[in-house]
Amino acid sequence: MQSSLARQLALPVRTGCADPGRLDRSGSLRCRAEAAPPVSVSRTGPYTGRDPELKKPAWLRQRAAQGGKHARMRESLSELNLNTVCVEAQCPNIGECWNGGGGAGGEGDGIATATIMVLGDTCTRGCRFCAVKTSNKPPPPDPMEPLNTAIAVVGWGVDYVVLTSVDRDDLPDGGSDHFVQTELKPGILVECLTPDFRGDLEAVSSLANSGLDVFAHNIETVRSLQRIVRDPRAGYEQSLSVLKHAKNCKEGMITKSSIMLGLGETDEEVRQAMIDLRAIGVDILTLGQYLQVSPVPAFDFGAARLSILSSYKPNYLMLQPTDKHLTVREYVTPEKFQFWKEYGESIGFRYVASGPLVSLHDNG
Repeated sequence: MQSSLARQLALPVRTGCADPGRLDRSGSLRCRAEAAPPVSVSRTGPYTGRDPELKKPAWLRQRAAQGGKHARMRESLSELNLNTVCVEAQCPNIGECWNGGGGAGGEGDGIATATIMVLGDTCTRGCRFCAVKTSNKPPPPDPMEPLNTAIAVVGWGVDYVVLTSVDRDDLPDGGSDHFVQTELKPGILVECLTPDFRGDLEAVSSLANSGLDVFAHNIETVRSLQRIVRDPRAGYEQSLSVLKHAKNCKEGMITKSSIMLGLGETDEEVRQAMIDLRAIGVDILTLGQYLQVSPVPAFDFGAARLSILSSYKPNYLMLQPTDKHLTVREYVTPEKFQFWKEYGESIGFRYVASGPLVSLHDNG
């Protein structure tokens, strides 16, 4: 069932299996899913976990992107020279979200969602979980991008839009003003999933007061893994500072963050990260499985790659590892994700989406 916040904001619902965990006598978090046989992964790229042998579990399979609304959105993105993190980050839920199907493992909620990545398709940082290409000197932002974004969203007929971006450490304000220039029509709920703007709180204030509905910034992983997972210019405390400031600079601001699981974090570290987020008033939390990205772009708009995509049989995509990204230590079970959802709700998050294929639209 949707929470009251989900109903208010029409947030896409991602559900999982129910098998709640418990606290043991020492106070440590335990989940019945921990008794399941371990699922290993192939050792390609920087190694964060145990030696891998087995295939990915069946619950990580997702159908290839398809559907009428998906096709129309794909065409307009190409025509307007826009980027979407759904493509650049190789999200396996692209067809479900764009068609309003409710996402991986979820019940169709009918809420069509799109995530547009502004400030270009090239990031100035090199996080070891991300598929977006990187450069110290990316091309300058397209001055027509804010207008083209508004035009595209009007034509799509989506209900919920996420504006995110690459990190742009080469720009004085980190690209904050570029976000602000993107004005969407009334009636569309707007979430801005932002970079940390190098900790520039003035840039955070400018964006938080621009009329958005949800200010999102991801801490990505637990405190102990920050240096392994994220670019050195990002950091746990800096991300908390951004979220706290966004919450405080506007009354009623809804804030959101995300955590990837499967990188070697412990239960206690996940619990502490959730507590830290609640301590600064974060309202919404999403938790999803870290997946190594594919060396072959699974979703692209070029005709040749679309023809490759259409040849997949039986129409399932599985992300494959590269030598540039962190390996997966653990494939977290749907039952464990359900456990974290229930724990998050118990400590006061207004809405928690937690599941193996919950889309985090990561932004380091």
